[in-house]
Amino acid sequence: MRRSRLSVLLGSILLAVGTALTGATAAHASPQAAADGYVALGDSYSSGVGAGSYISSSGDCKRSTKAYPYLWEAANSPSSFNFTACSGARTDEVLASQLGPLSTSTGLVSLSVGGNDAGFADVMTTCVLQSESTCLSRINTARSYVTSTLPGKLNNVYSTIRNRAPNAKVVVLGYPRFYKLGATCIGLSEAKRAAINDASDLLNSVTAQRVNAHGFTFADVRTPFTGHEICSSSSWLHSVNWTNIGESYHPKAAGQSGGYLPAFNNAA
Repeated sequence: MRRSRLSVLLGSILLAVGTALTGATAAHASPQAAADGYVALGDSYSSGVGAGSYISSSGDCKRSTKAYPYLWEAANSPSSFNFTACSGARTDEVLASQLGPLSTSTGLVSLSVGGNDAGFADVMTTCVLQSESTCLSRINTARSYVTSTLPGKLNNVYSTIRNRAPNAKVVVLGYPRFYKLGATCIGLSEAKRAAINDASDLLNSVTAQRVNAHGFTFADVRTPFTGHEICSSSSWLHSVNWTNIGESYHPKAAGQSGGYLPAFNNAA
């Protein structure tokens, strides 16, 4: 009889503890379980400029069905998908016009931004059309901006994303190196190509530091793009495209599916 009462007492205690733990776990997990919407933010490297197959309703933002956010959504079917990345976007424009879909139900956010703030398009135009010394001077100006001004811009974007999507995992994707060095290549000099690559490395490094400081995840695309730079035998990047200048120096569809998508998959 005493043993039976002890068994009942122990059983009651275990049941109560189990219920409490299960309830606590459910209470903790329910916001995260509900937070499974995906929002894709950023610039042209996220919208898919250069990949073709643009969504007509996206207009000048040139969102592509071959861009990594669209490919990830098709493979994973999140509860909701909002694709607001836009060609040419700077940090201020991400803040002003792209963050509307973020909420407590957002479980995943992707973002690439910073290249336009640093004047990427002007750097490439200068280096293609002007002398080596002018090119290197313009790159140095961009490098100065990346180290002095861009960190504060990124901090503002990242803090705002976290405030609006407190349950989300945020993955920030970087930029590839643009040129394979040491290869025979018509166009820019080796010095110009090396300086452009070094500037891209600096942009990635500064971005990764700010990403880590905010507890986000940095997805480095340089590894999957290795061997597929401009001047390689299998480039995933457009060089100067004189028939569609806006696609110049952007990933082709193969760069989105073979470079950006795997990097995002590994980080998401």
